[in-house]
Amino acid sequence: MPVPVSPAPLRPTLLRDSVHDRLRDAIVDGTLAPGEVVRDTELATWLGVSRTPVREALLRLGETGLVRSAPGRSTVVAEIDLAEVREAHAVVVAMHRLAVTEAVDRLTDDDVERMRAANHRFAAAIEAHDTDAALAADDDFHRVAVEVSGNRALATVLDQLGPVVRRLERRRFASHAGEQSVALHERLVEACAGRDAQAAADVAFRTWQNLADLIPDQPDPQPDLQETP
Repeated sequence: MPVPVSPAPLRPTLLRDSVHDRLRDAIVDGTLAPGEVVRDTELATWLGVSRTPVREALLRLGETGLVRSAPGRSTVVAEIDLAEVREAHAVVVAMHRLAVTEAVDRLTDDDVERMRAANHRFAAAIEAHDTDAALAADDDFHRVAVEVSGNRALATVLDQLGPVVRRLERRRFASHAGEQSVALHERLVEACAGRDAQAAADVAFRTWQNLADLIPDQPDPQPDLQETP
């Protein structure tokens, strides 16, 4: 879909990161569709900022493969490349498992309750078939272990590769898959509450590995799913 015409002003605080996050989210949720040409002038007008932070954001998004550009050619939103999704998914699975392993002994009772509350929101969103709310709650749930682990390198990798996986996850979100995640989340909370690092790591791995089923072996008929030779 075209860049929205209504302004979406951002706060000046951490403007560069805010612009990047807004554009990343717009690509992930489909506001900026695969194959769409993105122009810094139009994006700057939409976000109510100058072209400089937009250009910087597009460079960062290019590094993670969410946009494509070449000298003398337009910048476009990248198609969903199945090979890249598989590669990113394998790393995301490993990073979330590591996050839980490192976080279990540091989790407070309040942290565990944050996870439990996020899963309750996730379950409610699944029941209501609200994909946006479900994905937001899922992010909140897994963010607890990432933050508590204190591993900045791990968080950086997930920040870079998570959106690559999330684009396809959104497209193929299904209620039965979500319901399975609710149960796995509950098991993970209980393992964390019991400070059982091995069990928690195993459940975390299972939770994220299940997303592999969302990645088709071959591109489907939709034009924005491609397979790299």
